[in-house]
Amino acid sequence: MAAVKEVQPAKCLMGRLKHGADLVEELTSVCVDNHVTLGWVHAIGAVQKARLAYYDQETHEYRFLELDRHLELTSLVGNVSLKDGVPMLHPHATLADEHGNAYGGHLAPGTIVFACEFLVQALDGPEFARGFDTETELPLWTT
Repeated sequence: MAAVKEVQPAKCLMGRLKHGADLVEELTSVCVDNHVTLGWVHAIGAVQKARLAYYDQETHEYRFLELDRHLELTSLVGNVSLKDGVPMLHPHATLADEHGNAYGGHLAPGTIVFACEFLVQALDGPEFARGFDTETELPLWTT
């Protein structure tokens, strides 16, 4: 059975990230600076280059895709929870090139902002903390 906890909307933050910033690091800083330890993140915009990851379920290792070109950030969705007592952003993204080809996966540091508008929905409720899951070897929410 799924593990479920009830949460409630708290504050909502909207903004624009700085041109040339690392997308993951900058969104993480927004959460840390605004004391968001539980929440939901959305963003759109464009990147100068991107770094995506795919988790290989057989080897339990991330494989990275480096896209050293300009791309549209058609969708970023993720969550914020605690890992080792610190807010951790877990973002996934879909990016598109000039031909409409899409690339997607876990968004990794090394993705550089051209322009980015974001929404962080902070939530109130019980703590969601990440711990090592032996079955997947991923830092998943503990219940």
